[in-house]
Amino acid sequence: MKKAGKLIGRILIGGILLALIAATGGLYYFKSHLPNKVAKESFPQIDGKIKVDGLDGQVDVYRDGMGIPHIYATTSHDLFFAQGYVHAQERFWQMDSWRHIGSGSLSEMFGAGQVETDAFLRTLGWKTVAEQEWEQLSPDAKAIVQSYTDGVNAYLKEHDGAAVSLEYAIVGLLSPDYKIEPWTPVNSLTWGKAMAWDLGGNMDDEIERAILLKTLSPEQLAELYPAYPEDYPVIVPAIGENVNSFGSQTANTVSDFQSSTFNFQPVAENLALLETVLGPTDSDIGSNSWVVSGELTTTGLPLLANDMHLAIQMPSIWIQNSLHCIPKTEACPYDVTGFSFAGVPGVIAGHNDRIAWGFTNLGPDVQDLFIEKVNPENPNQYEVDGKWVDFETRKEIIKVVGGEPVEITVRISRHGPVISDTYGPLKDDVDPKDPEAIPFKDEAGIELPQNYVIALSWTALTPNTPFEAVWGFDRAQNWEEFRAAARMWSVPAQNLIYADVDGNIGYQTPGTIPIRKNGDGTLPVPGWNSEYDWTGYIPFDDLPYAFNPASGFIATANNQANPRDYPYLITMDWDHGQRAARIVDMIQNAPAKIDMAYIQNMHGDSKSLNAEVLVPILLSLQLDPQLASIRDQYLSEWDYQETADSKATSLFEWYWWNLVMDTFKDDLPEAYWPSGGGRWYLVMRELVQQPESPWWDDKATADKVETRDDIFARAFAETVDQIQKEYGKDLANLPAWGELHGATFRNQTLGKAGISLIEDLFNRGPFPTGGGKSIVNATGWVVGESFEVATVPSEREIVDLSNLNNSIAIHTTGESGHAYHPHYADMAPLWANVEYYPMWWEQDSIIEDAEGHLQLVP
Repeated sequence: MKKAGKLIGRILIGGILLALIAATGGLYYFKSHLPNKVAKESFPQIDGKIKVDGLDGQVDVYRDGMGIPHIYATTSHDLFFAQGYVHAQERFWQMDSWRHIGSGSLSEMFGAGQVETDAFLRTLGWKTVAEQEWEQLSPDAKAIVQSYTDGVNAYLKEHDGAAVSLEYAIVGLLSPDYKIEPWTPVNSLTWGKAMAWDLGGNMDDEIERAILLKTLSPEQLAELYPAYPEDYPVIVPAIGENVNSFGSQTANTVSDFQSSTFNFQPVAENLALLETVLGPTDSDIGSNSWVVSGELTTTGLPLLANDMHLAIQMPSIWIQNSLHCIPKTEACPYDVTGFSFAGVPGVIAGHNDRIAWGFTNLGPDVQDLFIEKVNPENPNQYEVDGKWVDFETRKEIIKVVGGEPVEITVRISRHGPVISDTYGPLKDDVDPKDPEAIPFKDEAGIELPQNYVIALSWTALTPNTPFEAVWGFDRAQNWEEFRAAARMWSVPAQNLIYADVDGNIGYQTPGTIPIRKNGDGTLPVPGWNSEYDWTGYIPFDDLPYAFNPASGFIATANNQANPRDYPYLITMDWDHGQRAARIVDMIQNAPAKIDMAYIQNMHGDSKSLNAEVLVPILLSLQLDPQLASIRDQYLSEWDYQETADSKATSLFEWYWWNLVMDTFKDDLPEAYWPSGGGRWYLVMRELVQQPESPWWDDKATADKVETRDDIFARAFAETVDQIQKEYGKDLANLPAWGELHGATFRNQTLGKAGISLIEDLFNRGPFPTGGGKSIVNATGWVVGESFEVATVPSEREIVDLSNLNNSIAIHTTGESGHAYHPHYADMAPLWANVEYYPMWWEQDSIIEDAEGHLQLVP
């Protein structure tokens, strides 16, 4: 995210500052003219009538008190047409930015500084795959996307430039020739690839493991990547049966191939490019969901809760809306409300008139890196089982605003696109001209190539879209229809929870998950033979599922989904289970029947299981009296709840930063120093049970071998010293956690420009928050960078299946994507305090709360 600010800042600083110098009253322009006049020109019309070509009949759009649109139409075409129109009214800048990301055409908006990012996106080929998906969609699915597209373009036909969104006024200074292009169906489908990238694999972990094996033993690496704990819950201990039991997954056969011999840094740098536009691919990005049957609730019918965790951004990644066919018929079967992506038709997560559903990321291993041998005599060939074959190639032209087009050639092996350059000798100390040094061999005796590239196999690069499944969920009336829709879900594979008005609850793993001939997906593997190829995918009927479990509830939090004796490998890199354990504990130990208020408290629960392990050890140590006094004052009575008003949390998390760094930074390359979160919590939970472990020893102190207690004491002394230097000797001015741990919502492009005049137009915050990484209230931050919130529960919803109109929800910022609009950031304080607004369902309630009634007419 820091890179994004520097990158786009470099792009914008020259053009914007020159424009400011040239324009009289430049400061006035940014401080007054843009927010007070130009911004308002893009605010959507929410009352009256608008004549629109392409409709079958009248569409009514009611916006409730939070600005959420509720759309009523008589045909499916009009319903999705109006959804596209309304999304363009509220969020077109977001949609436009996303489509340029998905298409690898950011250089068309922001210039030459984005060519490198575009080149990597074009190499992945998201748009190419989306074009193939469009051709393969069913006629009904094509009709949905086309109707939505027509609605977007109907809005754009009458609006342009700053009248669409304030951001275009800024882009106009940078790129005067930039024109908003019409929306296309493929633009909607490419966003599925972006979300699949964000949620869909362990490639970062593969690279990290390979690099760490250059300096660590396999045994040491295993300590840093522990298996899923046996004392934490799995979602489905037996297929189709009870859920939320305990168990762990055993590893498949792993390769002896020494992937650490290869240079993966260029691939890591390519991956970092996408973090600048999509946010961090943090291993702790996940979600929570749980559903409780009527046996455990006060209403006698299920309650379903969901909060999906994603990178912090402005505006919210979600736009909330409802779609109602009037009347609901076989030809117009939609009656649904919930959260959507701007740019994509339908409702992703929410409820209809019969069922409710929610998501968390499954986190399967659907990405593998293959090392391909390249022909030293012909770089356009690579080896397959002893024979040279040609790479498939594709030419890509990257258009650059204000510059010349850039042409790249993408090479594609049988495993997927080449995402690295070709490298020469694998080791600096080996002379490739020395016949005694070639061929190279690793420690297992496997011949290594002199020239190689790295190719990516990824399920999302095979044409398949999750959106047909989404539209199936929107229509489904029961468990059978819901599962039938789930069969169409491809990537990113998810945990689906389900409830219906008849009192049923369920869980389903959907998605395309590969079966490997050999290996467990944790390290890059040879691509020059077929020993590590994928042989197929786990059959849908063999994927974990449950229906009406005897436990009376289902909870998912990116933890292990499958039974411990499951015959297939889904991943070795599950979330490490702290959130799941806490959610299950709160359900099983609820003091009474569960109601909406109790689930709201669960959403806001901020108990740190990491603190629960570490603080008792710290309290047991003999410290300097002054340090002991501070420790006892703040931590001896602490309940481990990381609330926004807690000073104990500030002290502990500052201490955690020092503790984990003091323990590991002398053993690891700087790029792989601990970032905190679930894996490191588990690593430390295991390590504290070994007070003499070599990990505790500080390599910088040659005359001493440190133990656990030495490092615990040192880290606390460092913490107190740092706080005193910052806030005073007696720690009275130590900020509460919410002051350190604020959520600042930044526009994903211009909000990171590095120019305060621009950033102040679009960014909002900080908003004090509680919670943290691997906590149910999952406001993640990064050790080594900042306490500032980096990942968030991007929405929260609680669906009451006994009375759908009683359901409640929130998302992060506001419904509007227009800076200075009343609904631009009105949700943020509610979100930060874990508060909600009504998720209106009944039309009478919607009309009573409506602040606007717009009629779209032919």
